[in-house]
Amino acid sequence: MKKYFFLTISIIAVAFISSCKKTENRDIWKAVIVPASPVSDAAPLSGTIKGTMLAGKTYTIGGDVIINEGDTLIVQDGVTVNITGKFGIAVKGSLICIGTKDHPNRFTFPGITKTDTYGADPNADPAFSGKWIGIMGGVNSPMLIVKWTHIEFGGAAIPSSSPLAQINKSPYPIFFQNPGGIFVLEDSWIYGSTDDPFRVLGGKIAVFRNTFEKCGYTGGEAMNAKAGTIGNFAYNVCIGMATNGPKLSNSGAAVGVPGSNVRMYNNTILNCGYRRAAAGRGGSINFEEGAGGMAYNNIIVNCKFGLRVVQNPIADTANLRYGYNWTYADSPSVANNIYPSMAVSVCITQAMPTDIPNPSSFLPAGWKPGDTYTAPSAVPGTNNPQFISGPIPMPAGLKLADISTVGAYNFRLKTESPCIGKGYTGFAPRTDVPVDPIRGATEITPPGRDLGAYQFDGTGNQH
Repeated sequence: MKKYFFLTISIIAVAFISSCKKTENRDIWKAVIVPASPVSDAAPLSGTIKGTMLAGKTYTIGGDVIINEGDTLIVQDGVTVNITGKFGIAVKGSLICIGTKDHPNRFTFPGITKTDTYGADPNADPAFSGKWIGIMGGVNSPMLIVKWTHIEFGGAAIPSSSPLAQINKSPYPIFFQNPGGIFVLEDSWIYGSTDDPFRVLGGKIAVFRNTFEKCGYTGGEAMNAKAGTIGNFAYNVCIGMATNGPKLSNSGAAVGVPGSNVRMYNNTILNCGYRRAAAGRGGSINFEEGAGGMAYNNIIVNCKFGLRVVQNPIADTANLRYGYNWTYADSPSVANNIYPSMAVSVCITQAMPTDIPNPSSFLPAGWKPGDTYTAPSAVPGTNNPQFISGPIPMPAGLKLADISTVGAYNFRLKTESPCIGKGYTGFAPRTDVPVDPIRGATEITPPGRDLGAYQFDGTGNQH
C-alpha cells in the first residue's frame, strides 16, 4: 500500500514538473485565452458589451459599444470588427485584444480601398476622413491592451449625444487617460486618422514594434502623450505623420503625479511633418513642456525637423538624455534643421557628438543650441542608412510630403548598412508595465545594438 502511495505521488510530481516546464517554454506570442461569456456575432452590436469575441469570427458594430467599469472585453486572435458608421468603443472597464502574428485582429470600416499611391491628395484620401470614432478609454479604465491588431480609418468627430463624448470630446483611434492604469500597444498597425493615432493622458505605457502610417490630416503625431505618462516607445515605424513621430509633454498632469518620462529608442521615423502648416512645427521626436526621458538609436529620414527639445514651455532637460541618432536628409531644408533653430521652432536641442552625421562636420564654429545655420551642400544625400528598399534618395518627381505609407518598402538593414553595430546599449528600458502575455507587455525589449526599428539579427519590429 505504501509502495503504491509513493508511486502515485511520484507520478503526480513528474506530471506537475512536466506541466510547469511546458508552461515556462510556451510561445508567449500565442497566448491562450479561455473563452468567458462568448459574444454573439449573429447581429450588429451596440450598447453594453463584455465577455469574449471568439477567434476567427467577424463582428459588426452598428452603434456605440460600452464596456462598463468592472467589466472586460477580450478579443481572441483572428477577429475582424467592422464598424459601420460614426460609432466607437467606450472602454470604462478593460479591453484586452490579443491577436497573433499569424492571425492578427482588425478594427476597420468595411468597403474602403486604401489609397497608397505616392502623392495622393490628402483632401480626397479616406485615411483622413474619420469613418468611425475609435477605442476610447475612460478615466477609470485600468487596462487597455492591444497586440497584433490593425486599426484603420478611425478618428470621426464624436456626436454630442454619443456616450463617448463623456469620455473625451476629441476623437482618436485609441485614447487612454487613467494615470494609474496600464496601456500596451504591441506589434500593431494604425493606418489613417484625422489627428493623433493614439493619445495618452497619463498612465504606464509599453509601445513596442508598431507601424504608424499616414496619420493626421493637418495635425497629429504617431504618439501624443501628456499628463504624467511614463514608459517606453521603441522599435516603431512612423511614416507620413502630419506633425511628428512621438511627442511627449507633461501638460495637464495632476498634482502629485510623476512627470512624463518616456524612453524613445530604436525607432525608424520617415517623412513626417509635411501636413502641418504651422511654422516651426512638425518633424521627428518632440520633448515638450515638463517632459523628460531618453531618445537613442533612432533613424530619422527626411523629416521636417530633427529631434526637438522645446524651450517655451521648457522640457524637463534635467531628466532628458539623447544621442546616437542617425539623420538622413535629401534636401537643404532638412539638413538645415537636423538641429532646429530657436527662431524657427523654439528649440534648444543640443548637438551630440555621438549623432550621425557628426555635428562637427557641418555645424559652423561657435554654433549654440537654437542657432540657425546653413549646412554645407555635401550634407544632403550622404549617410544613407542602406535600407533593403526605401525612398532614399527621393524618387524623381516626388516631394518629401508624398511619402506617407510603407507600401512595398522594406526598412530592414542591408548587410552593408552603416547602422549595424552603431546602437547604444548602455541604458535600460523603463519597467513600469508588468510583463504578461495577456495582461501586460509581452516583453520589455531592451535597446538594440543596431540603429532603427529592425535589428539585423531579425529581432525588433516584425512587420
